[in-house]
Amino acid sequence: MMEPNPFAISPVPPVDGRQSERALAIARGATRLLAALDFAVVPELPLPSGRRADLAALNAAGMLWIIEIKSSIEDFRTDRKWPDYRLHADRVLFAVAPDFPVEILPEDAGLILADAHGGDLVREGPATPLAAATRKAMLLRFARASAGRLTLLYDPAARGMWDL
Repeated sequence: MMEPNPFAISPVPPVDGRQSERALAIARGATRLLAALDFAVVPELPLPSGRRADLAALNAAGMLWIIEIKSSIEDFRTDRKWPDYRLHADRVLFAVAPDFPVEILPEDAGLILADAHGGDLVREGPATPLAAATRKAMLLRFARASAGRLTLLYDPAARGMWDL
């Protein structure tokens, strides 16, 4: 039997218990905001680096944003992987609850304030356009993860049948 590929794109987001109810509410509100801004959103998108983006968002112009959800001060202070996301996105943003102390967040990243019902884009943050080859790889990753997850809605038994 083959060993699982650690860099494979899972057709379903992992259910690993790491996401608190607060983080899930922030993700839901941020996703609603992004949809209103005409972005398609994929939660928990595996990246080529082996990390996972909390939310990856793609608009009709092909701009790719990665949104890092922070549910608490401790979550922000202990998790320092977010600068690596700049290698995989045109913009990196934080999504936090409205009562989060935003002054501790870096100003060189975008900011979304969100709860379970919606969100507000406070700042986009600087754009760092992707190189063409990286953009193509990320767009394929986004598309394959999206298609795989959609396929599982029609055929739940297909889980594990492919290694995207």
